Amino acid sequence: MSENGSPKDKQQFVEEFGSNSWFVEYLYEEYKENPGAVPDQWKKYFNGEITSGQIDQSPQTGSAAAVTAPAARQFPMPQPLPGDTTKALAGGAAKIIQNMESSLTIPTATSFRTIAVKILEENRILINSHLAKRKMGKVSFTHMIGWAVVQAAKFFPSMNNAYSEKDGKPVLITREHINLGLAIDIERKDGSRNLMVPNIKAAETMDFKKFFETYEDLVKRSRLGQIDPSEFMGTTLSLTNPGTLGTVTSVPRLMMGQGTIVATGAIQYPAEFVAMSAEAISNLGVSKVMQITSTYDHRIIQGAESGMFLRKISEMLMGEDDFYEIIFESLGVPQIPHKWQSDTVPGFNQSTVGYDEIAKQGRVRQMINMFRVRGHLIATTDPLGKNTTYHHELDPQFYQLTVWDLDRQFLTHDFGGYKTATLRKILDKLHKTYCENIGVEYMHIQSSDEKTWLQNKMEPVENKPNLDNATKKQIMQKLIEAENFEHFIHTKFIGHKRFSMEGLESTIPALDHLLTIAADNNVREIVLGMAHRGRLNVLTNIVGKSYDSILSEFEDIVDPDSTAGSGDVKYHLGAFNKVKTRFRKEIGVSIASNPAPNRPEWGTQTGSTSCLSSSTVTPPSQVRELLPKP
Repeated sequence: MSENGSPKDKQQFVEEFGSNSWFVEYLYEEYKENPGAVPDQWKKYFNGEITSGQIDQSPQTGSAAAVTAPAARQFPMPQPLPGDTTKALAGGAAKIIQNMESSLTIPTATSFRTIAVKILEENRILINSHLAKRKMGKVSFTHMIGWAVVQAAKFFPSMNNAYSEKDGKPVLITREHINLGLAIDIERKDGSRNLMVPNIKAAETMDFKKFFETYEDLVKRSRLGQIDPSEFMGTTLSLTNPGTLGTVTSVPRLMMGQGTIVATGAIQYPAEFVAMSAEAISNLGVSKVMQITSTYDHRIIQGAESGMFLRKISEMLMGEDDFYEIIFESLGVPQIPHKWQSDTVPGFNQSTVGYDEIAKQGRVRQMINMFRVRGHLIATTDPLGKNTTYHHELDPQFYQLTVWDLDRQFLTHDFGGYKTATLRKILDKLHKTYCENIGVEYMHIQSSDEKTWLQNKMEPVENKPNLDNATKKQIMQKLIEAENFEHFIHTKFIGHKRFSMEGLESTIPALDHLLTIAADNNVREIVLGMAHRGRLNVLTNIVGKSYDSILSEFEDIVDPDSTAGSGDVKYHLGAFNKVKTRFRKEIGVSIASNPAPNRPEWGTQTGSTSCLSSSTVTPPSQVRELLPKP
């Protein structure tokens, strides 16, 4: 820094940020053109108000302090051939060269381990299925691996230590916190790519949800150029994931001030199984694997410690130490995590089907039936997303089905229109049909024909009807009408008993849709019966009772066409009207008066419908045709 605190040249401040110096240089160029375009912390740093030491007093990753200069080269450097071009490397590129050469002064060693990731894969699917329902983002493999690295480092804190020198003597730095550095790939405006390595401070103090949110925030701000300079400083342990590019394994360079850098490779099947079909791999029970390496400072960390560190990471990713239970609890996932189990393939080497395979097939059939019976118990029908419940009879593990069975074929007995399907596909369709935003309780119905009809309507489309845009607009219109009615009555007649429909407004577009279907099927009249709750809204927005009539009842205005009024309260009254559907077809709609709070409506409505049938010219044999058959 110059005497007034401003940077003399780029070299003096990029040296302080190690492998992140290219980003600092990029921000500095923007600062010179428009000081207001960079974040406040960077502005203060560039204009000399603060120094990197004031940003963070912890040892700085990539600092030039206490670095032994590399030995002079004793070999000739390559020379350009005829026709080659040369370009001087300066700024950030030159600093990367300096960092790499200085890293050669660190005596490192590397441990390797291969991890089966079947449990990691399947539990991630469960987590993201839960998060998708609540629009809470998506957990990546790196989130969970990074969390495992932090937890393993708590068991082996030596992996988080650092080597330094003081007065020419070696010093061991024992870190108070785990500051996990994340290697983030950044694409610059010119199309070139660089790595940025900010860190999550005190990662060991966070639960998984906080770790996940901090990780995502750090990545987002890094790519937007909004990262704070303090977030580069004090990295103690790093994680890099070249596996996203297909790299199988990697031995990255260890920067000054860190004890360990962990690298993960691609998640894929072992090479000898790549040519096999998915069905063959599933039948064999082969898991995808991931290579993981630990490159450590051998001056302060021994090979046994690194090996045990990787073993602990492997054990956690395989489900030990309640690793996934803790993650599920932190995110509120209402399920039991998949567990690592030995695989058994009934009758795999037999030409005939054995008892165990038949029994497993029967358990799949039992599970399908139980989702039809109990699926509504875990449906996400709470708009606040708080009904996160678990039911053991809806867990495949209850039926002795393991992760190895997920990609195997089973008979479905025509479930969802399939003759056979993998267990994964069966579970996915069961959850989407019975456990998402629509909860269906219908298996108590005595008529098997009616139950079959409902299943055939719901399961093939997973309870997601394919509505055209006009129908969707009509649904929205009826929802707005229902909501506005309740809001107006509540505001205008404060304190009046009205048995509102708030929270059940979807009843109005549902009834409106039923009227449309009935009219299209030539139904002449529908008789409705209902309790107090929501009756006024139905009278107005379905039966078509006028607003004047409803509001006059709130004002206690006597009906001039009756003697001294009706003598009944407004939420007991019935009505009849001829209404037109959105396709301009006319249908009669009546809602009977509520006889009394403690009397059932069914008998009254049955009698009314019977009278209507008898009073028409419809022959008795065709009375049932008044309503469309299921």
